[in-house]
Amino acid sequence: MNKTIVIAKREYRAAVRTKGFLITLLLLPIFMGGGFIVMALTKDKVDTTDKRIAVVDQSGQLGTYLKTRSEERNGRDIIDSASGVKKFPAYFIDLVAPDLNDPAGQKLKLSDQVRNKQINAFVQIGADIIHPVPGKEQSRIFYYSENSLMDETQNWIGYVLNDKIREFRIAELGIAPEKVRDLFYWVNMEGMGLASQDTRTGTIKEAKKSDILQTIMVPYILMFLMFMTLMMSAIPLLQAVMEEKSERIAEVLLGSVTPTQFMMGKVIGGLAVSLTTTGIYIIGGIVSIKSMGMSDIIPYNVLPWFFAYMLLNIIMTGCMFAALGSTCNDSKDAQAIQFPAMLPLIIPMFVMMPVIQNPLGSFATAMSLIPPFTPMLMLVRQATQVTIPIWQPIAGLAGVLIFTLISVWLGGRIFRSCIIMHGKRPKMSILLKQLLKG
Repeated sequence: MNKTIVIAKREYRAAVRTKGFLITLLLLPIFMGGGFIVMALTKDKVDTTDKRIAVVDQSGQLGTYLKTRSEERNGRDIIDSASGVKKFPAYFIDLVAPDLNDPAGQKLKLSDQVRNKQINAFVQIGADIIHPVPGKEQSRIFYYSENSLMDETQNWIGYVLNDKIREFRIAELGIAPEKVRDLFYWVNMEGMGLASQDTRTGTIKEAKKSDILQTIMVPYILMFLMFMTLMMSAIPLLQAVMEEKSERIAEVLLGSVTPTQFMMGKVIGGLAVSLTTTGIYIIGGIVSIKSMGMSDIIPYNVLPWFFAYMLLNIIMTGCMFAALGSTCNDSKDAQAIQFPAMLPLIIPMFVMMPVIQNPLGSFATAMSLIPPFTPMLMLVRQATQVTIPIWQPIAGLAGVLIFTLISVWLGGRIFRSCIIMHGKRPKMSILLKQLLKG
């Protein structure tokens, strides 16, 4: 055991004293949260470039109204009255007569104008839009642009046109508009959390409005942090062991330590690096969030689970990667085997969003109870605002513990047999043979 600790200290010092470790330590928060920081900084930045929209009104009743409303908006809403600064883009509507003989050719011509930046978009209003027939093209409104999904102009035009269509329908029924003013008032349903009680004072705390930080960001950050920790500590063991084997360093070390001590020393060293890294990030994150007055989103109840899952995950993954590294003779072998070995770490990233959307669903429950996926997916489920039955994290942790012990045993058998074996490629048949032979 003493020799294992000596190797672990050597691995830890060799890792944390490098410039690469310090650079990674600084860059990881930027990679993890840089996009969200930029979004927060630019959320109030509005593109004030004027928009020119062509409108093909086949109904003959809405185009002129849309043009009038855009002119009113341009004169009233786009300039800040206090500062005189332009805060929204102006919308200029060009009415285009429908080409009844060649509608497809007209669409192509207008599309070319959008591509050539002569106009920003064009709108086609169906002839039967006032009294629509479901499924018919003439009963629909189409907005054509190069990026219609993210175009705010589309939302404004849709609101204005629907408002006018309702006026037409009300007028046909002979009802005064002021009598049905509230009929079309849309009341948004606000998503809330659950009320709770302060265990110390007994005071009932009001439920808070759900937001994206608690719903998505907290689970995402914890899972991404665990993934990056594995990338920094466990996965490099494959390359490190391969290099020491190919350079005959392992043979020298094995003159003083057993293969098991050698492997576990490297794994424990990587574990120490992970604890250092995550400790810095967790403490720094808590201090930063508190300074922003957002202490309520800190998942204190999940942090012990995070460290428990992380420790077992690094030991489990580190032993397997160290064992696989012992089967490789050169960097080509390591590159060939690395991606398949990383699949158990990549798959949870792919299924993260379905798990966040429905943490209590059968899919999320089943996936989070599969030991290689449990550390990440069970953590994601616990970090959401949904209360997970306590037996599931306990069962998941027990499963990971058992799987980790098996991984250490299997990894040790492969490592002992392959660390001094040269010339043979890391094939599945060889791995199975070493597992059985030990």
